[in-house]
Amino acid sequence: MKLKSLVIVLCLIIGSQLAKAQVKTADLVKDWERSKAYTQEYLDAMPESGYALKPTPEMRSFAEQVLHLADANYAFASAAAGTKSPFGLGELEKTGDKSKANVSKIVLSSYDFVIDQIKKIPEGQLGESVKLFGKFDMSKETALAKVSEHQAHHRGQTTVYLRLAGVKPPQEKLF
Repeated sequence: MKLKSLVIVLCLIIGSQLAKAQVKTADLVKDWERSKAYTQEYLDAMPESGYALKPTPEMRSFAEQVLHLADANYAFASAAAGTKSPFGLGELEKTGDKSKANVSKIVLSSYDFVIDQIKKIPEGQLGESVKLFGKFDMSKETALAKVSEHQAHHRGQTTVYLRLAGVKPPQEKLF
């Protein structure tokens, strides 16, 4: 009887851990879908003329800022998933066509890439170690947290660009 009880307890513990991993991946996907929608509101809010706006000469333009965000989305997500990024690091920021339509397409596609990479990571492997940029050891989950932090940081910086263009930034989207 003790052995049967032990087996049941172990199955419940293992099952609960697997359920946590599944919820965690689903939660990550949900967070990235929300981040994509929020970023799209920023991209849509900025008028075409504002895509070339630089608050100071040495700063990135609005287009370069969000393309930088997209570059990192590809780099971090591919590292976390153990896949090859379709773009070299920094390549997107140098895109020649910085029109609103093209930049929006590139940036939103980068969010789709992150979401697809998260879905490719097998359940229970988010804790596995990866090396980011060939020098930073961290878990896949941490790499995804870092890219989330990065995109939020750079999207947040574009709030100033919108204000300088006379545009009210989109309402915060935490949930």
